[in-house]
Amino acid sequence: MLYHWYEATHAMLSPYRAMADATKLALTNPINPWAHLPVAKQIAAAAELFERTTRRYGKPGFNLPTALVGGERVAVTEKVVWKRPFCDLVHFQRALPARHKPEPKVLIVAPMSGHYATLLRGTVEAFLPNHEVFITDWMDARMVPMAEGAFDLDDYVDYIVSMLHFLGPDTHVMAVCQPAVPAFMAVARMEAEDDPYVPTTLTLMGGPIDTRANPTAVNKLAEERGTDWFRRNVLTTVPFPHPGMMRPVYPGFLQITGFMTMNLDRHVDAHRELFRNLVKGDGDSAQKHREFYDEYLAVMDLTAEFYMQTIERVFVEHQLPRGIMMHRDRVVDPKAIRRVALLTVEGEKDDITGGGQTLAAHGLASSIPDDMRHHHLQPAVGHYGVFNGSRFRADIAPRVMDFMRTHSYRRAQAEKPKPADKPAALKMIRGGKAPLSAVQAPKKD
Repeated sequence: MLYHWYEATHAMLSPYRAMADATKLALTNPINPWAHLPVAKQIAAAAELFERTTRRYGKPGFNLPTALVGGERVAVTEKVVWKRPFCDLVHFQRALPARHKPEPKVLIVAPMSGHYATLLRGTVEAFLPNHEVFITDWMDARMVPMAEGAFDLDDYVDYIVSMLHFLGPDTHVMAVCQPAVPAFMAVARMEAEDDPYVPTTLTLMGGPIDTRANPTAVNKLAEERGTDWFRRNVLTTVPFPHPGMMRPVYPGFLQITGFMTMNLDRHVDAHRELFRNLVKGDGDSAQKHREFYDEYLAVMDLTAEFYMQTIERVFVEHQLPRGIMMHRDRVVDPKAIRRVALLTVEGEKDDITGGGQTLAAHGLASSIPDDMRHHHLQPAVGHYGVFNGSRFRADIAPRVMDFMRTHSYRRAQAEKPKPADKPAALKMIRGGKAPLSAVQAPKKD
């Protein structure tokens, strides 16, 4: 019934939102003489705040129409190249000249944790100038009909493996936050089966590989409450008229409520600042606030089975670091990873994934040679700064790109055919074991 109450509340507030929006438009219209009064600006600002805090935010767009490649601005087109009921694989096709050399393929595995893949817009933008970029665009569970079946953690792993088969050899995987675990599992399973399509590199960024290391408030909450509490209190079913009606889900509106309450003072201060900026006419600052919260407040539902398996296996039972994680009927063994170079990235001030939780992947994947692994701790950034923002663009992204290119080159060199052996007789001559006449051409008569 929780979801039904949410929908009913949203519907009941619709006329008031419309009224607030009309009030704002009327009191910000320059031809309205009342709009220039201080009280009118305050009323308009209050109306906008009410409308924004009670609306449902739709899925944002990536809005990356161009990219700067080699000093030249080229057009970028989004194209779905692989499709399943719960995910589209989006390719950012660049209109490159025919003479342009092929560049590394990067599969960015976006989090399936409430926000849309567009949260990684800045990540995609940073890689577009030098890479062929693909990203997982996960579906909102309330939009997937029940006829399409369930989607759990094992399905997530299967999707990643299928994408890597589709993309082919010499692909680089970058998993941001939550998908670090299923991406790590997928690579381990592929290596165990000697799959020729294993990625060249695997980059894990702020991911909960072992949440026992430096646990955060999120980790502690999961352990204290246990899976039964989450099953009783946060799961509900999608109501009519959504396509996924009757599907059990962890709704996005509960997810964003949890995110907001973790730093409630910060969000209250941000909206108070928006009100002040609107009153004094600081349009640039107000627009930055709108852009951030239009993205941050756009959330989607997760399937109940995927959410509960993640809570149970990753945050409560710590199955991966304990060596008991299963994929279908097989044990996931990170020690099977040998051919894939591993890079882990953490933020010094990350309050979602504590320091050391992603680093733990190196201890689990102990068969990877030392010269094929690296860890980077970025000072003075939180969880969001690991994959977005100025420090990501200046410090983290260049390191990741260099790591990918280095190991692409090394793999290419290792796979080059070796030159054919020279004649045995010539080897003997160089070793002083045969006379020169043994290999001289016969003289003509």
